Amino acid sequence: MASKPSLRTELIFNLAFLAAAALLLGAATVVLVTALAPNRALPFIVTVVPLDVIVFIFFGRYLVGRLVLRPVERLVAVADAVAAGDLGARAEEAETRDFEVLAKRLNRMTDYLLDAQSQLVRTEKLASVGRLAAGIAHEVGNPLGAMGTYVEVLRRRGANPEVVAGLGREIDRIDRIVRSLLDYARPKEEALVPLDPGGIVRGAHALLSDQGVLKAVAAAVEVAPDVPQILGRAHLLEQVIVNLVLNAVDATPQGVVVLGARAWGYERRAAPRRETDPGSADFARGAQRRPGRADFAPGESGALLFVADSGPGVVAEDRDRIFDPFFTTKEPGRGTGLGLAIVARAVDDMGGVVWVDTAREGGAAFKMFFPAANRTRGGSE
Repeated sequence: MASKPSLRTELIFNLAFLAAAALLLGAATVVLVTALAPNRALPFIVTVVPLDVIVFIFFGRYLVGRLVLRPVERLVAVADAVAAGDLGARAEEAETRDFEVLAKRLNRMTDYLLDAQSQLVRTEKLASVGRLAAGIAHEVGNPLGAMGTYVEVLRRRGANPEVVAGLGREIDRIDRIVRSLLDYARPKEEALVPLDPGGIVRGAHALLSDQGVLKAVAAAVEVAPDVPQILGRAHLLEQVIVNLVLNAVDATPQGVVVLGARAWGYERRAAPRRETDPGSADFARGAQRRPGRADFAPGESGALLFVADSGPGVVAEDRDRIFDPFFTTKEPGRGTGLGLAIVARAVDDMGGVVWVDTAREGGAAFKMFFPAANRTRGGSE
């Protein structure tokens, strides 16, 4: 794509063109009047010169307004909207390179503000829900232990085996929910260490394959050879991937599940196409904004881990809530809505971000970005 001209070049070129046109018009007028009506040359020239000046003024005003004043007004309007709290406002493209750079810088600043606000809200939400979850788990855990004791007493006294077994199953279910709450609320004290994302992805795939979980789907692993190391906790990251794969298998029985990792430069807004898409591919991908962190630089290098499936996907209006505790799209009784909340908390604790997108396979693509272990900044977006 050709670079846009600078503001200085546009102004100089257009004003020089206008001045040359005015001079040529004046000279042509003098020559023509002198040749045709020499007796009326002076009055005619005195009349034409002011007209040239007026044309020069109006054209100059239009030129300055188009190249300077209107772009400034648009930028001021966006800045006022951002100052009023509308962090979704974005500066439009400009005709000249100078205002184009200024618009990009303003949009980048707004993205940083939005990331900082989102991170603050997310941190406060994690803290408040974590305290609530810890309290609920503690209060429920004590009577739950007593209920287990009473069930054992009933079993020994010869109570109906089916009733006792049913009570045991429901108590175990509550126990799993309580443990999930504790996993969500429990602070992570373990230090982050350099990890190989590709190795973690392959390990999670091997673990699930050995357990026979992937027999019902066509599972594939796509790990690029140049994935950089990231900082994280191996067992926690593997647990995150396993959780996402289990959700994918549940969402697309007898379908396709793809998990993988590749090197990636963080982008705040989704590209309309993947780099590997063929030219004739009709793959709808909007330019929606991705979540981020305030400490992410544009184009920050790192690793993108993903789990994609061919299931029904996640509707756009649910994508912002899908990681909230107790929010679930499953039928009642099939999920607690804590799995993805635990995933989001784990990824956030390890310094990354997670979001859901539309997969090339047609379903949901859960993506996680982690900066490279050496925190290499910059790069192309």
